[in-house]
Amino acid sequence: MTEIVAGATIDSARRMLASRLSAAGLESPELDARLLVGHALQLDLTGLVMHGQRALSAADITWLEALMQRRLAGEPVARILGTKEFWGLELQLSADTLVPRPDTETVVELALEHLAAGGDLKRPLRIADLGTGSGAILLALLSELPAAYGVGTDISHAALQTARDNARILGLGDRAGFIAGSYASALSPPFDLIVSNPPYIPSREIDDLAIDVRAYDPLRALDGGADGLDAYRALIPQAAQLLQPGGTLVVEVGQGQSEDVAELMRAARLAIDSSAIKADLAGIPRAVRGLKKVR
Repeated sequence: MTEIVAGATIDSARRMLASRLSAAGLESPELDARLLVGHALQLDLTGLVMHGQRALSAADITWLEALMQRRLAGEPVARILGTKEFWGLELQLSADTLVPRPDTETVVELALEHLAAGGDLKRPLRIADLGTGSGAILLALLSELPAAYGVGTDISHAALQTARDNARILGLGDRAGFIAGSYASALSPPFDLIVSNPPYIPSREIDDLAIDVRAYDPLRALDGGADGLDAYRALIPQAAQLLQPGGTLVVEVGQGQSEDVAELMRAARLAIDSSAIKADLAGIPRAVRGLKKVR
């Protein structure tokens, strides 16, 4: 395996790293190499282009090789960098939070579509994000809803601290609160919108997940019990009690779970209409919405 040699330039080192990642069968080797080099040298894309012919120091090479070994061992680039972009927001990560994934943006999209159909997005709204983790869904919504206030819950105090930090860094700290508790158990009504990306992987499938997920994401945020639906059985009835009439619950679901989750919402007296299920970019039903009827 080719190592970065003394005197290598930034450009040549990036190509070497990309080649090694590709040979290891990792996805997006070019992007990963660019991100790792930029992180090691504290250069953005423009800086990498401008300084591409700069020779690396011995310390630079040592640091890059250390990062490369972590990536080759399966550690996600987002974990190595300590940040991940979600909905255009750069979020800090910790060992107690999931790495936010593009699929989860489907929850944000479905929630905003519903709110837009119901009126002005600048109106005051009260939002809850159950199992908030890094705060990704909640903060994405607050970035689009200027008069909204949101509460994120999590059983992990460390995750809540990460979410608080993200809210502060993004300038949303005055419109976000964070409470320790299991889903909605510590909340009081009413809420206009409740969202959640709960654990939904069936326990027996955890060991079959990609190494960057099973070895680095927190197990409590993955394991959904025997059939993957334990979290929904807990949070859907809680959310139904907290929503004001006309309020809505939007949750992320795993592949093949949308109809089962929709049925759990119906059992909690939440309405499921023709636009209640939204697919992600791969065409997989990824978000389900339930509406609390106005009596």
